[in-house]
Amino acid sequence: MEKLRLAVIGAGRLGRFHAQKIAAHDDAELVAVVDPIAENRDRVAAECRTQSLPDYDTIIGQFDAAVIATPTESHYAVAADCLQRGLHLLVEKPLCRTRAEADQLAELARANGLVLQVGHVERFNPAFAAAAAKARDPKYIEAVRASQFTFRSTDIGVVFDLMIHDIDLVLAMVGSRVRRIDALGFSVVGGHEDVANVRLHFESGCVANLSASRVSCEPTRRMHVWSAEAFAGIDFATRRTTVVRPSEALRRRQFDLNALSPAEIDHYRTHFADEHLPREELEFSAVDALALELDDFVRAIAERRQPRVNGDAGREAVAVAEQILARIAAHAWDEQVDGPVGPLAIPRPRIVPAPHFITSAQMHRARREAG
Repeated sequence: MEKLRLAVIGAGRLGRFHAQKIAAHDDAELVAVVDPIAENRDRVAAECRTQSLPDYDTIIGQFDAAVIATPTESHYAVAADCLQRGLHLLVEKPLCRTRAEADQLAELARANGLVLQVGHVERFNPAFAAAAAKARDPKYIEAVRASQFTFRSTDIGVVFDLMIHDIDLVLAMVGSRVRRIDALGFSVVGGHEDVANVRLHFESGCVANLSASRVSCEPTRRMHVWSAEAFAGIDFATRRTTVVRPSEALRRRQFDLNALSPAEIDHYRTHFADEHLPREELEFSAVDALALELDDFVRAIAERRQPRVNGDAGREAVAVAEQILARIAAHAWDEQVDGPVGPLAIPRPRIVPAPHFITSAQMHRARREAG
């Protein structure tokens, strides 16, 4: 297969990772690293032994595809320009900021016969793939995704920064339209929501509770999935999946608690889980999900097929995230008609009553007011 010529646009943390994967790929050639900040692009280009450029206009025609890893607010403009120039694209998540922008990007890709892939890298986590296969047609999902504050992606809030991963995964598993959204969120550090909790109601009857925080003490990436045939617990960080399958008696509702003898009750106190809720622990070897994502992109172009996470999937995640942000912005924090509304409405000390979020002056004042 002839090598695919690729440029990386955006030389931040993720752009650097993408450049490293492309440089090491057998079927790809890294043509350039593009970034307006010379220091960033020069460092990455030197590491990956390619040229450093402030823009890609001068090399149009010298590469076939690009990875866009710029700040989210510029995804649409850069992606639209590249698609109009006939370039296949892998755009880091989220695809863009609004459903309208995502619609236009997806349509541009279709009209020009181009591959548009979105960087929802958790789709390539083997723990998720195993859970999705064993707990099909889910009816209830819980997901928690948290990180410490990284001082990156400050142009967006936690919904587009972290929760977008779980939005995409849930949409992929459920395969149904969202009927209703309940959401709240609040800011702790900057001008966007840093903590969010969301409840998605699907037309299929499935309900998903998603929680995300980027001001947590410890990182967390977990999901629990309940279906009629199994429960699946996923730890994305350790690539472990726990699967619990109810016995046939439980599934058919033939296990009669009221008919159990005292001896049977004693027996089941020890053996109920083994006999009726057997547990399977799956642990997967470490994988380079970003490299797998890149490989899918390269092969999708060569084979003229859709990638695992195409533009339509990225568009659906953006559409739901946009609705979530609208609900967060409209959330009222008390019963007053003109009371506080939205993620910036509540004073931070009332929302996060942890000592390290309270200044010494505030602490002194609080003690004085308390007498």
